[in-house]
Amino acid sequence: MLAQAHGEPRNSDTFQRLSYGCVRKLSAGKAKKKKGVFWGIEVTKTLRWHGWEVGKETIKHLILKNVHEKTQKLSYRCPSTRFFFTVFPQSIILRPGMSLTLPIVFRPIEKREYEDSICFKKDEGEFSVTLRATLPHPCLSFPAAVQLPACAVHNVTEITFPVHNTGDLVTVFDWETPSPFYMIPDYSILNPGAECMVKVVFQPKVAAVYDVTATCWFGSEEKRKKTIQLKALSKYPYLQVSVVGEENEGVQPGKFQDVLCFGSVPVGTTVEKCVEIFNMSVVDAPCRIERAEDPLLQDHVFSCDVSHGIVPAKGKLVLCIRFQPQIAGEHSTDYFTIISAGYLLQTVLKVAGSCKGPAVSLHQDSLDFDWINLGESLMRTLEISNTSDVPAYYQFDIGVTGSVFSLDHPCGVLEGTTTLVLKVTFRPTHPISYHRRVVCLIHHQEPLYVDFFGTCHSDTTKPAVLQARHLSWYRTNMVRGLTFYPPDIVSAMLKDGQLQMDEKGALMLLPKIPQDKPPKEYFEVDSMTEYFYDGESSDMALFPPHVSVSPREHDFGCCLPLHKVKPLPLCVTNHTKGSITVAWTLSHGSAFQVSPEMCDIPPLKSSAYRVIFKPTQLNTLYAAELEGFAFYKVLRHYNNIEEDATICPSWCLTVKLRAHTFEEAREYFIPQYILDVPKTFPPVAPNTDSYCSMLLLNTGTSLITFSANQAACPSLLVKPCSGHIIPGGHQIFFLSTRPVNTVSQQHVLPLQLNSHPGYTKEIALQSCGESLNLLLEGEGNLYFKPVYIGTSFTRMYTIKNCTRLPMVFTWKIHQSDSKILSVSPSAGVLQPYEAMAQAWTFTPDKETKYLLRAKVFVRRKNTDPMCPETVCYALRIVGEGALGTIRAEKEHLDLGNVLVGDLQSCTIVLLNDGICSLKYILSVEQLITGPSDPEEARRDPLALELEHSRGTIPARSRAFAQVTVRPARRLHYTWSIKYALCTPTATGLTSTEEEQQPLCCIVATGVYPTFCITDACSAGSGSGISKLHLWRLFSLDMLNKYLKQDPTPSELIYRVPTRHSTCLNPPVHSRLLLDFNFGAAPIGSEPTLVMLLLENKGVVPVEWAFLFPSDQKMEMERWAEDAEFSSRELHQMRIQDNQLFSVSPKSGKLLPGQEESIQLSHRHDFTGIDHLPVLLKVSYGHEILLNFSGVTVELGQQYIHFTSSKHLFTPVAIGTSHPPTQIYELYNGGSVPVIFEVQLDKVVKIQKENFWHPVFVCLTPRGEIPPGITGHIEWIFSPLEARTYLVDVPIHILGGESAVITFKGEGYDPNTTEETAVSSKVLPPSVFLGSTKLTVPGQAATLSHKRICFGNIPDCTKASRLVFLNNISESKTVVFAWQISTRKDKRVLQIAPESGVVQPGESIPCFITLQPAGTASFCSTDLVCERSSDSAETEVLPESSAVMRRYKTLPPIKNHPTPNQPAGHIDRRRLLDKEATWVRVKPEPPKPILLHLGVTATAYSLEDFFNNFTSELPKYFLSWPFSNQPLETKFVNGRRDKDTMEMEPKRLSLAAASKQELQIVTDILAGVIRGLLENTQLHDAIRSTLDEPIPYFSQFWCVESAELQDRRQCSRVPSRVSASPDLYPKKDGERKETRQETSPNNDLLDIFHHEQLREQKEMISRQPAFRSLVELVLENTLQNILIEASRGEVMLTARPRVIALPPSPSQRITSPAPPPPSRA
Repeated sequence: MLAQAHGEPRNSDTFQRLSYGCVRKLSAGKAKKKKGVFWGIEVTKTLRWHGWEVGKETIKHLILKNVHEKTQKLSYRCPSTRFFFTVFPQSIILRPGMSLTLPIVFRPIEKREYEDSICFKKDEGEFSVTLRATLPHPCLSFPAAVQLPACAVHNVTEITFPVHNTGDLVTVFDWETPSPFYMIPDYSILNPGAECMVKVVFQPKVAAVYDVTATCWFGSEEKRKKTIQLKALSKYPYLQVSVVGEENEGVQPGKFQDVLCFGSVPVGTTVEKCVEIFNMSVVDAPCRIERAEDPLLQDHVFSCDVSHGIVPAKGKLVLCIRFQPQIAGEHSTDYFTIISAGYLLQTVLKVAGSCKGPAVSLHQDSLDFDWINLGESLMRTLEISNTSDVPAYYQFDIGVTGSVFSLDHPCGVLEGTTTLVLKVTFRPTHPISYHRRVVCLIHHQEPLYVDFFGTCHSDTTKPAVLQARHLSWYRTNMVRGLTFYPPDIVSAMLKDGQLQMDEKGALMLLPKIPQDKPPKEYFEVDSMTEYFYDGESSDMALFPPHVSVSPREHDFGCCLPLHKVKPLPLCVTNHTKGSITVAWTLSHGSAFQVSPEMCDIPPLKSSAYRVIFKPTQLNTLYAAELEGFAFYKVLRHYNNIEEDATICPSWCLTVKLRAHTFEEAREYFIPQYILDVPKTFPPVAPNTDSYCSMLLLNTGTSLITFSANQAACPSLLVKPCSGHIIPGGHQIFFLSTRPVNTVSQQHVLPLQLNSHPGYTKEIALQSCGESLNLLLEGEGNLYFKPVYIGTSFTRMYTIKNCTRLPMVFTWKIHQSDSKILSVSPSAGVLQPYEAMAQAWTFTPDKETKYLLRAKVFVRRKNTDPMCPETVCYALRIVGEGALGTIRAEKEHLDLGNVLVGDLQSCTIVLLNDGICSLKYILSVEQLITGPSDPEEARRDPLALELEHSRGTIPARSRAFAQVTVRPARRLHYTWSIKYALCTPTATGLTSTEEEQQPLCCIVATGVYPTFCITDACSAGSGSGISKLHLWRLFSLDMLNKYLKQDPTPSELIYRVPTRHSTCLNPPVHSRLLLDFNFGAAPIGSEPTLVMLLLENKGVVPVEWAFLFPSDQKMEMERWAEDAEFSSRELHQMRIQDNQLFSVSPKSGKLLPGQEESIQLSHRHDFTGIDHLPVLLKVSYGHEILLNFSGVTVELGQQYIHFTSSKHLFTPVAIGTSHPPTQIYELYNGGSVPVIFEVQLDKVVKIQKENFWHPVFVCLTPRGEIPPGITGHIEWIFSPLEARTYLVDVPIHILGGESAVITFKGEGYDPNTTEETAVSSKVLPPSVFLGSTKLTVPGQAATLSHKRICFGNIPDCTKASRLVFLNNISESKTVVFAWQISTRKDKRVLQIAPESGVVQPGESIPCFITLQPAGTASFCSTDLVCERSSDSAETEVLPESSAVMRRYKTLPPIKNHPTPNQPAGHIDRRRLLDKEATWVRVKPEPPKPILLHLGVTATAYSLEDFFNNFTSELPKYFLSWPFSNQPLETKFVNGRRDKDTMEMEPKRLSLAAASKQELQIVTDILAGVIRGLLENTQLHDAIRSTLDEPIPYFSQFWCVESAELQDRRQCSRVPSRVSASPDLYPKKDGERKETRQETSPNNDLLDIFHHEQLREQKEMISRQPAFRSLVELVLENTLQNILIEASRGEVMLTARPRVIALPPSPSQRITSPAPPPPSRA
């Protein structure tokens, strides 16, 4: 059975490779069933039946194979339906590798699909095999989605996918595909198991992302469908042209250039250059290369073989363009258009080139041979040069033999830039004067002329010697018509006065009128015109001929037999009025002769001659040129010449002859030649002659004769028409035509070679007249967009020369419009087919619409300047002048805070809402505000820089102005941006048309990155240092003060931490040096840890770093380092190598408002004083040098660490009655207690100097300080005058080093000095919040405040502060106990609770109460909270320690959960367990961690406080003493502390009890309470107490009040109210009875009773005890409210709610007004 192969890779061997749409048959033997392995049994997952019939059994075999390495045992259950059955189930045992075949029988009873399963069971589980019988159905399989390659718009991409018929029927499928996709084939038939390859073709029309669904319908009876997702991407192509190897001026490197210039190319050669077409898009781009077709001629000198191609994505296509010019001197321009698919993008490539031909010239225009005797010869040299690098074919049109003038090289090739010297020989045959004007024909160049002349004398005949001046006079006389008269007649006319000579010696007729025109002068005509218009080859001549010969050429044809050749006639006509003599130059070796050789011809007569041909060989070509000279007969002898000016040169007559002697049976010579002829004539204007040259090279070894049949092409002139070419020679022809119109004309000229019709070459040429035709862009309309008045706008406008001739154009603009409109260039030359883009500038001067006109006149480049042919074209210009303004999108830009010296950029969006573009100039005004010197800030440079201060904003658009801000100071900057619209002036400068207008305002604040130290704490060996003392040790106040200042420029030399030093002691650029004093500790003790909390209170991020000297030193090679170190460097190296000082982390970054704690440590490994300079570097900010110092002392050494040698007392006002007590701190950094003693000799001296006034009084001149504790020396500073007092006091340390401390005190006059200014120097802020971030290692609890300040308080009052102790641990219980260092502090400070337990996550409120002891003092103490986080500490807690109770308002009655028991009670529970064994282990209490709470206050006597702080006196309650009890026994929280101290240890022991102990206590208390509840006597006693009156004032009874009341009552009337039993309340019934019975007397008694009560209340309210009680009640109430608020039970900030209660019925009756609402 065949398995499904869908989704699996197919083997190529199972298919037949056919074309698209073909059917591929799947081999049945290669198909595989899908199998699965279940616990080592391999079996097929599904067993299928196909092609079954109803009523017939079909058997399939199920094969089970053991692929496991162990023997498998399994059983099975038969299928559940009756359509599938197998053998009776039995156990199956399969050894490794064995297989079992289980037959399955399928017996259908109806035609439908069946499905069942057979289940196999193993010890590991069950698995089943599906049994499925299916009906034949169509089914196709193909991919769910196809991704096509990216395609360019209007291009085609394709991909194929297989369609497989997995069904059992022959399937017909049909595709429905949305555009732009289509399928090939879209309809087909598939046999079962066959496969067809379908091609998807994608041809997009627009650029988009395509994700469409194609539907395949298949099936015969019931149509089914299946879809496939077609995904593709189409993009627009983008092509750019780049010329390879072109480096033109003005083209930047890497830029694309679309002009291909071939330069000057030699005529007839081919030059090829390459152009690269770059595809900048990501899709392949098909393109076509087209060229603008010439509608007149198909003579394209530019060609490209590639007409279409595909440019790969991000690739290029190379085009080769050839340039093959044909006409020398012609400039060619053409345009190739690269068109992408769909004509979406057209890129134009301009190709240009010029054709250069040879530049041949003759060094002499005449060659004078003077005179020689007959029979002699004379040779002269003639130089011919080619200044061009193009080789030149030249030919002198003179016979090779038979002429009196002969050249050694009459024809040849003159290479480029060479000069050839030709030898010209003069061999006269008759004693006459000779003159021949010889033309030099040059291929691709106009012919050149040279005059050969000389004179021959004989013994008897000596004609006048012909000279160059005679030729010049002759030409002038010829123009004036005097050469047709013989010299004798001219001489006679000259004698008679009919003629006269001009200043040049030429003859001229006498003018009839003196004012007549001047005589004609000879002018040099064009050589090509002279060549063709000679009167012989054409009917037109420049000058009428004097002598003519007819015919000019003779063809004898076939001359057989040789001796019977008939002579041909020749006629010479004399057109002059004098007798002439004609003498023929005969060559004795020539076959052609003329008879007679010399003859005289009368005036205006003709003479007949015979040309005799005498061939000597058969089958031979003969050709020759006859040369004859005609001259006036009178010139035979010089004696006949009277005037030298009358001498006329001779006229040369030439006749070309040819003949052949080929027999009829003999083949003519086959001409071997190369013909170089152009396809077209050069372009000319209509009715203008056009010339071109043609070159015929004889490459054979025999003579070639040629004859052009001009009769066959009358529109064409060719010269020479006939002649011969010697072997290896060449013949240059010139052709001429005159096109009459602009219609192309075809010319076909037959050229017969070797006198045989079979060797006729038809030469085809085209000619066309070119009229003036200029193409204007936009059909002669030029539109300008609206332009701002006074500004100019320039746009390009293209004109094109549509002819093959250069064209000169000139623009004419009306004078009135010349200030508004201009064009550049206004005149120039357009090469053939060249398009030129011109810059038109429109400058409106008012707000209106303009309609202007301009004209362009075009003419030919080489026309007669006197009467040039011009054509005028009109251009219509439309424009508009407008006004406009500029505004900013945001008128106010706030850049916020910017680092001083740093750059910050922003973009100003400029909006132009008008209809015209606006040119603007931006200006900036700067305003600096803040605490600084105005003059100094005004001199600062502008801190705002505009990237572009000028620009243009198009109409209805926006522009972006980039602004860069760089503040120079920590001040507030305001920049006002203004703009002005600019217009060009005549001088080329810019001037503002309007005043500057405000645009926007930019503000920024220059800031420095800064931070401050907000908290500090110590640990380790420095844990005993108080917080205030630690603050002074590390100079944190000075550090914070300096951090608030601006950094100096020297500090900003290195803006970021940099290794810039080459020495161990880097240079310091800071002006501040601060001490970071770690104090002292014994050697070997744990390190001194100091935690500092850094907070960024600024507005910008701060990056900071602590740089040790090694962090600032550059790494250098060892050879470059200094080997000698100083003692200081060695000391620092020892500290850094042993890491005695460390900072963690050494660097960091703080965001605004962010805090981070750092740990500084000092290790006590070596005794002595350690110093290390550490640089605190703030990036882009301060650079502060910190002097890390620490002392390590020997064990047992007595050492007091003095912070400084100077101490400043708090200033005290003179006249203070009770000066405050001040303290001086001493820290014991050793390991043993230290006894100090203050020497007061100088103090006594100061007292003597001040009239024995105690200025300085030391209250504790001697004391003992425990190790690691800060001790206090109390002083009283009482100034006598408003000045500064100094005293040097030695402090001796018993067994240690002494020190001299300078104490400084300042007295001030309170009447002149403000108290606030002085007190502000003393008192720190009132609140110092703590931070959970500043913790030492192992710390589990924190205080909500690190320092509290009571401020200024009067004596005899009490102040409290609330501090929370927070347990930040989630699992540890914290046990705490407060410690007060000195006895004095214990007298004035009270902490409640003093000790306790804090559960994990719990907060305990602690109340700090301060009550001065009756003396003025500056209280500055350090409360230490000693706490441990180990649960075992509860075991060792002293009995007297108290655990603070919870304060809750009316808690509900419920069972409290049993608190977590300390670990020590586990041992106690083990004692109760008889089966357990108990081992006593001595507990080791963990080392506690100290939390410091700084407390500061200033206590004043009541008199001083009233004088200095009168307004603050009502804030305090002045309590008067009413008992001699100490402060500890007074009321706190509503009960005495004594009770609290008694109850709390019991409660603590109860909380620490075991479960068994708690159960015993519970049982006892339950029994007692149950007994009390059952006691009836107790119930009666309780009821009776409810009826008794409440003694309101008995609770205030004391001895003093009783005695005082007895003394007062002695002077008053005894009261009977207190003894009257009626005053006490009774039962309601009894009261009613009494009132009813004694109503007259009871009223009087009630009045008297109330009066007595009022007097007693008044008396009690004036008692001090009562006032103290009220204070305690209010204090306890407020404390409870604060505690409840901290726990969230009360919301103090909640808005009060107003509840309106309905009025009671009685009130509605008695009073109509509603009651006021009550507040809840």
